[in-house]
Amino acid sequence: MTTIPTWHLTADLDRFLRLAGDFLRSRPAHHTIQLTVTDTLRRRGRHVYGDGEPEFGLLEHDGTVTAAFFRTPPGRLMSTRLTPAETEALAAELADRGTELPGFMAEQDTASAFAEAWRHRTGAVPDVNVRQRLYRLGELTIPRPVPPGRPRVATAKDREQLIRWHGEFVTEVGEHGAMIGSADWADARISYGGVTLWETAEGTPVSMAGVTAKVAGQIRVAPVYTPAELRGRGYAGAATAEVSRAARAAGADEVLLFTDLANPTSNALYQRIGYRPVADFTAYDFGPGTAGR
Repeated sequence: MTTIPTWHLTADLDRFLRLAGDFLRSRPAHHTIQLTVTDTLRRRGRHVYGDGEPEFGLLEHDGTVTAAFFRTPPGRLMSTRLTPAETEALAAELADRGTELPGFMAEQDTASAFAEAWRHRTGAVPDVNVRQRLYRLGELTIPRPVPPGRPRVATAKDREQLIRWHGEFVTEVGEHGAMIGSADWADARISYGGVTLWETAEGTPVSMAGVTAKVAGQIRVAPVYTPAELRGRGYAGAATAEVSRAARAAGADEVLLFTDLANPTSNALYQRIGYRPVADFTAYDFGPGTAGR
């Protein structure tokens, strides 16, 4: 007899990490978002991503966790890779609870399967928001020529600059780059030296590259931003190479980053630096359906 997978939902972050932590750490590259977001919630509080209560879920087979998700309202649900049966079970569980779900993100096959299951159960219309590719750093190659200037780790004196640039970045890439407000983002990154500025010889910042805190041996580069009028001069590549080098020097086993597949420039740049594809992810938005109505 085939056992139908049963999802266990909780609002208790500590319990979720106690039960699912080993599973998430077992594939730190593929689970980078789950690892970094739950680490941020643990360090900076449950409402750093918004006023809603975070939600967590896990799936166990014979006492072993095989899948997990989180959601920080009003954001999308973000899941690890699921089998078809696990996907159907999750859609059924959430629909039966009357869950209002604005969207879903996971590896490409899982995301498309869930979007169809959710449409079938709720009538919600899935729409692709963004397709992203996860990259892992191989052999680091410094892009040449290196632009004039130097890298510098951002400090509290750079806070207003970071807030402004993060806001511009979010406006440019769309809401999928805005899980956290710009001020909270700047404060969090400053607290552990998580942004490097590339500045001119005169000390004027011209680009930035951020990194997540190290969790389970992985560090993810995000975001990388250069104001439009300063692009095409090599600043973003230099800043990205520097934070990648620093992440390796800090002992990261995995140095990762996501790119928007619709942006061929950034995909080509990161591959020149030494990043290699790992997996593709898709984020869906859901139009009005019947769940929760």
